[in-house]
Formats: sequence, C-alpha cells, structure tokens
Amino acid sequence: MAGLEQVQGMSLQQALSPQMQQSLHVLQAPITELRQLVTAQLEENPALEEVPPEPGEQAESGREPEGSLSDEWREAYAQRAISEPWTAEALERRQHFFDSQTRPPTLLEFLEGQLDLDRLNEREQASARVILGNLDGNGYFRGTLEEAAYPVGCTVAEAERVLEKIQSLDPAGVAARDLAECLILQLQRRGRGTGLEARIVNGHLEDLARKKFPEIARALKTSTAEVQRAAGAIRDLDPRPGLAFAPDENVVIAPDVTVTEEEGEFVVSLNEDQIPRLRIAGDFRDMTALGGGREARDYLKDKVRGGRFFISCLEQRQQTILAIAKVIVTRQREFFESGPSALKPMTMSQVAAEVGVHETTVSRAVSGKYMATPHGLFEMKFFFTSGYTTGTGESVSNESVRQALSEIIKGENPRKPYSDQDLVTALSERGVPIARRTVAKYREQLGILPSHMRKAF
Repeated sequence: MAGLEQVQGMSLQQALSPQMQQSLHVLQAPITELRQLVTAQLEENPALEEVPPEPGEQAESGREPEGSLSDEWREAYAQRAISEPWTAEALERRQHFFDSQTRPPTLLEFLEGQLDLDRLNEREQASARVILGNLDGNGYFRGTLEEAAYPVGCTVAEAERVLEKIQSLDPAGVAARDLAECLILQLQRRGRGTGLEARIVNGHLEDLARKKFPEIARALKTSTAEVQRAAGAIRDLDPRPGLAFAPDENVVIAPDVTVTEEEGEFVVSLNEDQIPRLRIAGDFRDMTALGGGREARDYLKDKVRGGRFFISCLEQRQQTILAIAKVIVTRQREFFESGPSALKPMTMSQVAAEVGVHETTVSRAVSGKYMATPHGLFEMKFFFTSGYTTGTGESVSNESVRQALSEIIKGENPRKPYSDQDLVTALSERGVPIARRTVAKYREQLGILPSHMRKAF
C-alpha cells in the first residue's frame, strides 16, 4: 500500500499585488462606494488631504518625482505656502465621511467572495469575470457562452464549466439563463433534479402558469393530485434569486457620466463633483524640520508614495470611464437620438478594442455605474447587448426587440390578446425573425403575463 509523501516543486502563478487590487477596487467602485474608499484613505493615510473647493487649485498628479524625500515634499507642497487650519464646514464634512455606514454586499461581491479564483486558470478567471459582469438584477446571466469564451481566449466548453461553478454558488438558481434553468438549479439543490417537479419545469412550464393540471398529468402519466402537489413545491422556489441583493430602490443614484446634446452633438462629461479632490497633506512639510532617523523617513516616504498612487488610481478610473462612455455614445448614437428602441447590438470586447484595454477592464469599469442621458438614467451595462439580424441585414439589439414586443402588446385587443405565436408573426412582419420560446422569455423579462391571463372579460 502506497504511503503519503511530500513532494517539493516549483510552479508559476499569477497573483495580484496589493497595489493592483486597490487599483481594480477603485475602478469597479460606484460613486457612492468610491466616496467611502476616499474617506478610508483620508483616515488611514496622513499624507492625504482633501483639496479645498477653491477655483484654480489643482489636485496632485499622482506621479512620483525622482530625488530625495525633501525634494518630493517641496514639489508636493509647492502650491501651499502655509498649513491652513480646518474650517468648521470642512470638519463637519470630514466627520460625515467617517460616520458613513458600510453598505451590504452586492450580488457580484457576494459571489466573488464564494468563488475560489485560485482554483481557476487565467483564462477561466477572465471568463468568470465576464459572466459575473453580465448578471442582471434578478441574478440571471444575460450574455452568451461565446461572449464569455472567445474574447478571453477560452473555449465554449471551458466557459460552460466556469458557468456551472458559478451556478453552484449561493443563492441557488443564480447565473441561470432563463426561468426554467433557474428553477431546475434550485430543485437540484433540494435533491429533486429528476423528480416530477423538474419534469414539469422542463416541459410544461407554460401549462403550469395556466394551471392546466389535468393536461400535465396526462402528459406525464401521473395523477392530477400529484401535479398539484408538485406545483406547490415549485411555487416555493425563488424565480429571482438575485433580487435580495438589489439596492434600496429609494436610494438616489448619482450618475458617473452625463451626456448632453449641444448644437446637434452629444457631449460626454464626468460627474466629478461627487468625488473629493485629493492632494498630499501640507502638514507633512512641518515634519521635515523634526529630523528623525531612517525608519521615520522611510515611513513618511511610504505614506507619500501610497497617497500619490491612490490619487493616480482615481485619475485612471475617471479616464477609463470617460473613454468607455465616449465609445458608447459614438456606437449608440441612434439611441441618444431616438431612445431605447434604436439601441444597437454592442459587446464589451468591441468597446475594449476601441479603448485599448482588456474586456474584463470594461466589465469592471461599467459595473454599478450609471449614465444620465437625454432619455433618462441608465446603467452603463444597459448599452451592452447582443441582437438579431433583420431580413434587410440590419442589426437590432435584444432591447430593441423587447421594446417592439412591448409596443405590439400595448396595441392589442384586450378581449383577444396576442398569443406568443401571434407575437412571433408580428415581429417577423417587422423583419425580426425570432423563436417563440425567445418571445416568451422576453415577455417574462418585461413582466407581461401570458395571453390567457391578459384577456379582458
């Protein structure tokens, strides 16, 4: 019988440095969370201070000049001759930052905390970030396996395995691609993945919604009582597993980007008023006169360097979001002119190629960020959508199809509402070929009931 033995070996593994982790955290943070990050840095790093809101004053560039520590201080404080005392207003604002409550984790953060990225290779990690970045507020995966595979160098089979890993996390049903898969994932957790409930979900979900219990019983060769019992168990499942992590709808959302129309052109601007401007604290200059040993000098130099790096992270975040927003406005010009019905298909890989960054950077940059447009406030992820090719060769987005579907249903006869097959025909007449099951999926996403439940008597 072979015994256990220790074997020493060497391998190369990619690990993120603390600086890179901080940079990614700053990039991904929405404005509200970013204010908390700035607050924490102001509290932890005495080398940082908030720039008073006075015209003409510039924040630190974040570059670390060469030379001695005293040279760094002289350059950092060139704009400030003396150290000014805190005003009552500034003290009150600073205390408000410190007293800010920590928000609960988002669905993305909750899933990332469970997913052991170290067990995935570099390609799988990139695919996982794409999948997580394409989860909607209900926890459904709204992308495709191809979009999660090819841009990051994965095969579709590898991306599917990554998706299965994410689907194994809590909450049960997360990362499903449709309602049926969401319910099946939850039934599998309960050991009912092959039971009567699963058979009903897989083949008779629409009949279940219409409460056609006898028809389901005949098709599955079981009793109506058993179907009713299974229907009760299915009702106990959660069709929206990610909704528990949705932010409070009463919270005011601050857009990261604003798009305005000026003389026929759309102008993109950053919302920088919500982000405190930082610089290296002038109080540090007085500390140079105290002298001190090498340990003290190293400590001060480390704090100055850390402060400059954080400032550069903020600047890089703003530049990246602005560049992505400009590409969105250029590629989606029809949307800004006409509204959601004119939205075009667009992928993160397309935008990443134009901006000159990796696709996962785009995913992080748009996560939780909002854009104020002439047509309302939209999450930046809203503009990334796959689509269809019409009979005339024109590309239309999924959102455009949903808008068209909503318009058709609004114009139907309440006493004779359109069936899903009727909707397929109506969309085909508009040049959009689409399957009936896809119409049913989009109808569910719009919160529209089946035709028999929309009928007015």
